[in-house]
Amino acid sequence: MEKTSRKLQIGVMGSAADLLYSKGLEKLAEEIGYWIAKKKAVLIFGAEKDYDSLSTAACRGAKKAKGFTIGVTYGKGFDIFEKKNIDVVIASGLERGGGRELTLILSCDVVIALNGGSGTLTEIAIAYQADIPVVVLQGTGGWSEKLGGQYLDDRKRIKIEIAKDAKEAVNLAVRLVKKKYDSKK
Repeated sequence: MEKTSRKLQIGVMGSAADLLYSKGLEKLAEEIGYWIAKKKAVLIFGAEKDYDSLSTAACRGAKKAKGFTIGVTYGKGFDIFEKKNIDVVIASGLERGGGRELTLILSCDVVIALNGGSGTLTEIAIAYQADIPVVVLQGTGGWSEKLGGQYLDDRKRIKIEIAKDAKEAVNLAVRLVKKKYDSKK
């Protein structure tokens, strides 16, 4: 990444609570947020208004490390601000299920995904189409597990990279962004 005043924007995507993920996955998501904050990067995530998610767990981890967070929510209004301890809320005005995800992903330099249902699948596909690097966490199940180490089609735009743990995922994400921006010089 070029030397600028803009901070690296790392998105964290993952299952919503209605997929009944484990406490272990929630802890892993918090660790990812923690390491993003330690890298002085900004955490971008899908801020759910009505329930928890692995993305909001990452927000909690970032806030524990005094990191900066941006939550992209569906619909309008800032009512989620107090509930989720978010620094900045982007009210997309869009619905959950495609529209909000586009705004969310295109606001990221790189995406880290763990577990994940159809929303995470959509987010990974948008990142792939936009040449935004994607890192998934090994052993977390869902679409992240299914897509790790692959290209989404024969265009081979970006290979979905695999990390073993939270710290490795964040370090790999930073390296991928640096490589992407260095190749554009």
